[in-house]
This record gives sequence, structure tokens and C-alpha cells, in this order.
Amino acid sequence: MKENGISTNFFFNNFQSSQEQNLIEDLIVESIKIYGLEVIFIPRAPINVDVVYGEDPLREYVDAIPIEMYVKNVEGFAGEGDFLSKFNIQIRDQLTLTVARKSFQDEVGQLEDLERPREGDLIYFPFNRKIFEIRFVEHEAIFYQLGALQTYDLKCELFEYNNEYFNTGIDVIDDLMKNFSLGLNTFSLLTETGLEVVAEDSYAIIQENYDINENDVLANNDEIQAEGSGILDFTERDPFSEGTY
Repeated sequence: MKENGISTNFFFNNFQSSQEQNLIEDLIVESIKIYGLEVIFIPRAPINVDVVYGEDPLREYVDAIPIEMYVKNVEGFAGEGDFLSKFNIQIRDQLTLTVARKSFQDEVGQLEDLERPREGDLIYFPFNRKIFEIRFVEHEAIFYQLGALQTYDLKCELFEYNNEYFNTGIDVIDDLMKNFSLGLNTFSLLTETGLEVVAEDSYAIIQENYDINENDVLANNDEIQAEGSGILDFTERDPFSEGTY
């Protein structure tokens, strides 16, 4: 028989007690502070969001916020690991990190006006000094303890740099742009306030020391052309044709 319209036992309220939910949340926050480690959360800043596809091809990262997270990969990185493909060596290390909702809201959400971690945000992992990109945010990792959700699970993969703009103020992160960027804007002239110096055609003025062949040895095809000329000689007759040409 239902009492007050409730089918479960009226005297045992296991899933609607806010005080017990807050207790569990505080215990989880404290546990992550003890057993977790400090990473750096790098939110992406929108530049030119496509309202149709909901994506931003021009991403920049200008903030870096320390926050504690728990590493779920106790036996090493997940994913496909390191393998050789037709596109050279691929490193597909994956990492799962757990962050308390309360900690994220207090340390990141209020500062960046974010409700939750987003796909496309980055995390700097201090152990191997690499940056991981959040690919998926699991919001129901711990399934409604006492009727509430206390954590996010962040499914991350090793970040593949693609000329994104970094200006976080942390050298180890910003050096990614300086060391691996081949974009022209990376070598543009800047004013004292950091603004680009542009010409009359609105294009940025590039420094003289920008040389694509020096910054990317694979961009110089002279050696490949010379080596290929010794293999195929198109000046001779085609042995597979029916006649001469």
C-alpha cells in the first residue's frame, strides 16, 4: 500500500537527501585531492564558430587553469598506442581522467563561464609533458550515488597539433606553437601590444627569417625530385606504348 503517494518505504529516503549527497560530494573532492594529481586545463576560445556545423576551425588557447584530477589508467595509456601507418608513425595514446563537478565549477566554470568540460578543450599532463585533447565527456560515470552525479569522466587522446594559437603564459605549453607551427601568422610582425602589422592588402607582414624549407625539412622536395629522376626517365620512349611518340 502506498503512503502519501510513495511506493517505496516512506521512512527510508535514500535518494532525495541533499545533506547526504553533499557529504558524498565532499568525500569525492577530498579523495581526488589526495590520490589525484594537478593538471592544467586549457579551454578553447571561440574565434569563428560555424553556426551550421557547430565547430570552430580556428581554435586558440589563451587560458591555463590548474585543477586536480584522478587518473583512471592505472596500468598505462589506453588506445591504439604507437604504430606505423602510411602517414608515418602514429601515436594514439588515450587517457581517462576523473574530475569532481564541484571542483570544476569552482575552479574553472565560474572563471570561464562553462557548465562542464567540453570536447576540444585541452589538458596538460605533467608526467610525460604532453597535451591531451578531450574527445568525450561522460557525465554519468558514477551512476547517481544517493540520487546525484558528482564527477565527470574525460576521455582524452594525445593532442595532434595543427597550427592552433597558444598564448597561455606557460612556456612549456606555448612552445608547442613556436616549435611546431608552420603557419605564416606565427612569424608575423607584432606591435608592442601584440597586434599584427598588416600591409595595405590586409595580409600580415612576415618576418624575413620565415623559410618553410628550414622549418619543415619535409617541405623541401628537391632531394625527392632528384632521387626520383634516377628511377623514372620520361624522356625515353614508353616501352608500354604501341608506337613511338
